[in-house]
Amino acid sequence: MITVAELATAIGGEVAGDGGLAIAGASEPASARADEIALAMDQAFAADLAKGAARSAILWPGADWQALGLGAAIFAPRPRYVLAGVTRVFDHPIGLAPGIHPSAVIDPSAEIGEGAAIGPFVVIGARAKIGPRARILSHVSISEDVVLGADALLHPGVRLCARVRIGERFIAQPGAVIGGDGFSFVTPVPGHVEEARATGAITAEDQASYVRINSLGAVVIGDDVEVGANSCIDRGTVADTRIGNGTKIDNLVQIGHNVKIGETCLVCGHVAIGGSTVIHDRVVLGGKAALADHLVIGANSIITGNSGVASNVPPNRVMMGYPAVPMERNVEMYKALRRLPRVIEKLVAAQKPVSKADRNE
Repeated sequence: MITVAELATAIGGEVAGDGGLAIAGASEPASARADEIALAMDQAFAADLAKGAARSAILWPGADWQALGLGAAIFAPRPRYVLAGVTRVFDHPIGLAPGIHPSAVIDPSAEIGEGAAIGPFVVIGARAKIGPRARILSHVSISEDVVLGADALLHPGVRLCARVRIGERFIAQPGAVIGGDGFSFVTPVPGHVEEARATGAITAEDQASYVRINSLGAVVIGDDVEVGANSCIDRGTVADTRIGNGTKIDNLVQIGHNVKIGETCLVCGHVAIGGSTVIHDRVVLGGKAALADHLVIGANSIITGNSGVASNVPPNRVMMGYPAVPMERNVEMYKALRRLPRVIEKLVAAQKPVSKADRNE
């Protein structure tokens, strides 16, 4: 347990009331126990405080903590940022001590850094290099020539394929696959797919068999990157697929071969990025956004959820819809579409008198 004052110091907040109150965790206001601090960073949660038993809370600026019946409170200028600190303080540690589990299979040529923890049924291939204090949980496979940086955390079932190179403090959630072959095939002679792309029509009645294009490149990932559960990052055909420092990738994301993603990007769940697309720094891709191949997305742009991007996006744009257009234009188009039934009704009503007059003549 820690005290309210200690928590405030850890998250950069200010204490009001009894800073010596002991707390064992954090909770939502309505379900908080007496030994938990309630997370009521918005005035909308005020009524919920009375439903729980918390004696302390993190409150919105200007809140009257005494009127709310609390013994202590923490105030901070940016509540959601405070939430990051609180969850870090009370996070449950990974129960894996440094060392190598007896069931792990490690090639003799692999290098394991000092303080690394290798869990049960882990497989590490030839010439792989595992950084200091890395934590590799059960059933992870790391192929030949992989480089994994210091303080990495690989959850169960992660796959790092051949030649993948990853920086420090990397986190991969269960089932992530990094460095699988790219989806790249070609036919001996031009087929109906190429015809359709060139002319918009299909005349061919047969299609030659697809020939595989192998993936000679790898995946290179910077520092402080996170990859969500069951996401896939394909390795490059010749050049490497690259993910920049500080980028965060959600669950069930598909990143195609030769893609380059810059620094501090957010890639939300179910996003699909076609091969060879370049995404510059600080881009946000909303859930289920789909990006065609060979595009360039400018820095600081936001692609809203469910959007389909088929052309390049300049920097500092907010794009929405399918096909994606600037958000304000998409909103105008949607409003116009909503008005369309009323416009048609008025048009039909206006035509009726004219039609009757024509018949009388």
